[in-house]
Amino acid sequence: MRITARRGALAPLTLALATSVTSVTSLTGLVAPPAQATPEVVRTYAAPGWATGKVPVAEGYGGAVATVDLDASKAALKILKQGGNAMDAAVAAAATLGVTEPYSAGLAGGGFLVYYDARRKTVSTIDGRETAPRAMTATAFEGIPFAEAVTSGLSAGVPGSVAQWDLALRRFGTLPLSRALQPAIEVAARGFVIDQTFHDQTADNADRFKDFPSTARIYLPGGRPPAVGSVLRNPDLAATYRELGRRGPSWLYGGVLGAEIVATVKRPPVTPGSTRVVRPGLMELSDLSAYRAVERPPTHVTVNGLDVYGMAPPSSGGSTVGEALGILAATGETATAPLHAYLEASRLAFADRNAFVGDPAYVNVPLDELLSEGFAKERACLIGPAALPDPAPPGSPDGTYGPCPAASPAQDDGAADKGAQEKGVQDKGVQEKGVQGEKPEGPETTHLVVTDRWGDVVAYNITIEQTGGNGIVVPGRGFLLNNQLTDFTFGPAPGDPNLPAPGKRPRSSMAPTIVFKDGKPLLAVGSPGGATIITTVLQILVNRFDLGMSLPEAVAAPRASQRNIAATQAEPAFVERYGPELTARGHAFTTTPEIGAATGLEFLGGGRVQVVAEPVRRGGGSALVLSPTP
Repeated sequence: MRITARRGALAPLTLALATSVTSVTSLTGLVAPPAQATPEVVRTYAAPGWATGKVPVAEGYGGAVATVDLDASKAALKILKQGGNAMDAAVAAAATLGVTEPYSAGLAGGGFLVYYDARRKTVSTIDGRETAPRAMTATAFEGIPFAEAVTSGLSAGVPGSVAQWDLALRRFGTLPLSRALQPAIEVAARGFVIDQTFHDQTADNADRFKDFPSTARIYLPGGRPPAVGSVLRNPDLAATYRELGRRGPSWLYGGVLGAEIVATVKRPPVTPGSTRVVRPGLMELSDLSAYRAVERPPTHVTVNGLDVYGMAPPSSGGSTVGEALGILAATGETATAPLHAYLEASRLAFADRNAFVGDPAYVNVPLDELLSEGFAKERACLIGPAALPDPAPPGSPDGTYGPCPAASPAQDDGAADKGAQEKGVQDKGVQEKGVQGEKPEGPETTHLVVTDRWGDVVAYNITIEQTGGNGIVVPGRGFLLNNQLTDFTFGPAPGDPNLPAPGKRPRSSMAPTIVFKDGKPLLAVGSPGGATIITTVLQILVNRFDLGMSLPEAVAAPRASQRNIAATQAEPAFVERYGPELTARGHAFTTTPEIGAATGLEFLGGGRVQVVAEPVRRGGGSALVLSPTP
């Protein structure tokens, strides 16, 4: 097995791997054959999405899209039908998600986008991550309870989505921003039907939404969450989008809309009589004027002939997924115990993520070494038949790597190699911070995929951080502010690469990913879910390429998330199916109802594309194709 790491444009590939694997006769290790698993997956996961008119899997030609929401998928498809390309459609879908998925996306949020340009045969990424105000310091969040920090002006980062949309359309699109916003304007004006997921998310946030009149007016009509089946209109947001289309991004980045955002951040509009402590923020209009979306080289690893492109820092998605894939390629445990190897590779990659990854403008991230074959092999030496002790220490990506020592973990009941531990000279407090500072991971953020008739591909994560952001709607504008700055480490944690700083972008786990075969895009995938985004994407890739599942099976299969924590977070079906074998290897589990809500697509050959959304998680997603026939 071989892994190489490069950054930049798409490189030539050599691989002979089937482009569509729908079934296998047997699987090794702990995994049941798809012949047994597939009927259970389809039967268990199909109904909820279909009941709301959303279809989770579609195949066809000429273009395709998958999002969590039917209206957003229709918005992208409408742009494709009108002759727009994948980037035009992705922006239209993202803006529409700001209407129908406002607790996960919006113009006051940010995100990361990976784009394949079929004409130029290049992969590019656009970083639209929010930034800290210039008045923010490393100690800004010290001593503040996490929940109190979230629902405040202090948590609001300088928004990046609009600048990202603008740059994406100018560099790779064919439409002006005003045209790309039109489907979202129409949905906001006419309204959308409330489903169970939206109702439940509103109910979960009702206690804090009621403390802000501008939020309660839209999302708590009559003082309660909107009923399932009712129609929610947002004329304020429709008007905001129209004005944004007319005036352009400068209206936000230094203009009137920006001034209104700053006023809301600095003086949060709290309901009279509320006892909630709502801290003012630090954002100034000059912070908005200074903001820029950034085009960055993608991360790139080649594993067993597949080229995997992702998002570079300040996202940790590309580096951590890439490193874990390299570790898996270097360990023999993938053949005999693939899910054990998956959990251990993720554990080690997260140890390195926590120690080394942050905003590259502020931290020297050893990205090339983290993605190198030598470092992957050195880390793989630690994986044996038993689970590693918790927490695993970070490695030392210093460019000096040797063979596995004679007393390897495989011969020492899973104990970490002493030499490798001593080589990782990180401060113990920094090592432990990644565990102690681990916040609960929920369904926040959203992901979409789009392809067009020319073969361009977009994988795009959008977020306002927590479900519901900081809970505060800008009065009269119809959109929620983000709480992205709570992605920083709260501290004190000397040496942590993710401490706040003026203008700094907080580390992210978003991992939009595109996989190539023979120089052509084969698969694109991504997910929401906080730090579980990384493990969701990694597990889908393992399911698809190591375990022989089809993409729909790989997305629907039960998930587990190991992030260098004592107990692996897992869905009940995962523990029921694989728990006994993995527990015997020393793994411990805590259960959670759902992990992630992925979307993906795969090219099947002959111009045919399969596009996939969740059948059940987060209410199921929506997959659409331009035409079912050539």
